[in-house]
Amino acid sequence: MDSAAVKKFLLGLQDAIVARLEQVDEEKFRRDSWERQNGGGGCCFILEEGKVLERGGVAFSHVMGDKMPVSATAHRPELAGCSWEAMGVSLVLHPRNPYAPATHMNVRMFMAKKPDGETVFWFGGGTDLTPYYGFAEDAVHFHQTCKNALDPFGAHLHPKFKKWCDDYFFLKHRNEPRGVGGIFFDDLSEPDFDTCFAIQQSVANHFIPAYLPILERRKDTPYGERERDFQLYRRGRYVEFNLVIDRGTIFGLQSNGRTESILLSMPPLVKWRYDWHPEKGTPEAKLHEEFLVPKDWV
Repeated sequence: MDSAAVKKFLLGLQDAIVARLEQVDEEKFRRDSWERQNGGGGCCFILEEGKVLERGGVAFSHVMGDKMPVSATAHRPELAGCSWEAMGVSLVLHPRNPYAPATHMNVRMFMAKKPDGETVFWFGGGTDLTPYYGFAEDAVHFHQTCKNALDPFGAHLHPKFKKWCDDYFFLKHRNEPRGVGGIFFDDLSEPDFDTCFAIQQSVANHFIPAYLPILERRKDTPYGERERDFQLYRRGRYVEFNLVIDRGTIFGLQSNGRTESILLSMPPLVKWRYDWHPEKGTPEAKLHEEFLVPKDWV
C-alpha cells in the first residue's frame, strides 16, 4: 500500500486540471495552501469571476487523525475510533453561461489502522454532470467517456457505478436527481490495492476528456435574463444536496476540516422560489421531463 504514490498522482492531477482550465478561461487560478491544526493540510486553487467560470475550485487535501469520524465509518463500523489518514482531489466548476453545465469530480483514498495493527484502505470517487439546459449529445458524450474509463477493468463496473451515481446524487426531499449523473464509487478495496488505484487514476484522467469538450461547446452560447434566472434557481438544488446529503461535506465538517475548502463547491449566486414549476412546453420544463429522469445514455 503505497500512499506516497497516490499522493504524487493526486498532486499531478490537480496541476494538470488547473493548467487545462486556465487555457479555456484565460484567467489564472489563485493558489491557497493551508495546514490543519489536527494534522495534515492541502492546497486549493480557486477562480472567481473568470471569463468562462463564474466559480471554480480544484482542491487537494491530505489529512489525518486519531479517531475516525462517524461519516467515514458508516459502512465500516468496526473502524470507529481508529487512527486514519485521507487524501484526495475534489473539484466543482460553475460556468457563467447557463447553457454550460456544472460539474463535479472527486477521487480519494482512506487508510485506517485497526487496534491489532492491521492497515486497511479503500478508494472512492466519481464525476457527474449538472446541466441547466439539457443537450442529449452532451449527456451521451459524458457518459460514454465515463464508460471508457471503466471498461478496461471489466464490463460490469460501468453499470454498477452509474447506478450508484444515480442513487447517490438524488435529492430525496425533492424526489429528483441533481443532474444527469455519471459514475460514483466508494469503499473500493477489492481485488487489491494496485487495481483499485488504477481504477481511480483512470476515472480521474478521463475527467478532462469528458467535460472540457462540453464546456468549450457551450461557453459562448447567447443567453438572456430568463436563462440566467433559471440557472440560479437550479443552483439551489446543488446547494441543498451539498449541505444536506454529500458525505464529503459532512466528513469534512465532522473531522474539523477547513471550512473554506469544504464549501469551495458552493455556487457564487443562487435563487430559491416557493413551490415554483416551469411551464409545460418550455426549455426549462424539458430539463425536468427529459434529463432529470433515470436513463441509460450509452
